Amino acid sequence: MIFFVSTPIGNLKDITLRAIEVLKSVDVIACEDTRNSLKLLSHYDIHKKLIAYHKFNENASASGIVKLAKEGKNIAIICDSGTPLVSDPGEVLINLLKAENLEYTVVPGASATLASLVLSGFGGGAFAFVGFLNEQNKKREQQLENVKNFSGAIIFYISPHNLYEDVEYIHSILGEQKACLLNEITKMYEKKIFFTLGEKLDIEPLGEYVLVVYNQSYFKPKEDIKVQLKNAILSGIEKNEAIKMVAKQNGIKKSDVYKIALDLNIK
Repeated sequence: MIFFVSTPIGNLKDITLRAIEVLKSVDVIACEDTRNSLKLLSHYDIHKKLIAYHKFNENASASGIVKLAKEGKNIAIICDSGTPLVSDPGEVLINLLKAENLEYTVVPGASATLASLVLSGFGGGAFAFVGFLNEQNKKREQQLENVKNFSGAIIFYISPHNLYEDVEYIHSILGEQKACLLNEITKMYEKKIFFTLGEKLDIEPLGEYVLVVYNQSYFKPKEDIKVQLKNAILSGIEKNEAIKMVAKQNGIKKSDVYKIALDLNIK
């Protein structure tokens, strides 16, 4: 049996009794980083054979894990924190297990995604999970285009070296939305920064972050936007200012409103 086991996202005590039981019972533990995992395993006096399973060896390691499973070994899959496959390795292995008709299950536990929803206070309704933005511009743009019209909380994972760049890029697509930036979740120095996208952040990036954006974009039909824009201009507001105002009111990009403005016969 293959067990995908959730591990603490910060505080080592945030592990389930079942997770400890499984980790003590399996033959092998596949870790994203054996050095990081040893801290947790040593804390709970767990001593098992460890193998590496991370994004740089995922295909080869997944094949090896399948081979062990066919030999009758019980294997636990863990990542550095949280749940495998959620912005961490796991998908390749699960697809192989499905193809080979091999049994697997999950041992749920701590989740940075759910913890961030609670801490932000934005999680009362629907939410969307994006994870880390892709480093390729086209793919990154597509990630945000997929959620820009979603109404509710949108969750991003952000590395410290990309913090300012990613927050600014998210602002450029989603507009001036309420946001909560979280760091060191469940740890002693847990931080929650509430701000509006577009406001200046003045922090020294340290450790990975979760950004929760309360996206209130709701898309009115193009004709509705056109009416809003026309009324604003006819009321005496300068065209460029009207475009900015309507974009902000609807939580959409100024460039999108500008394209609609081109259809208007108003100077």
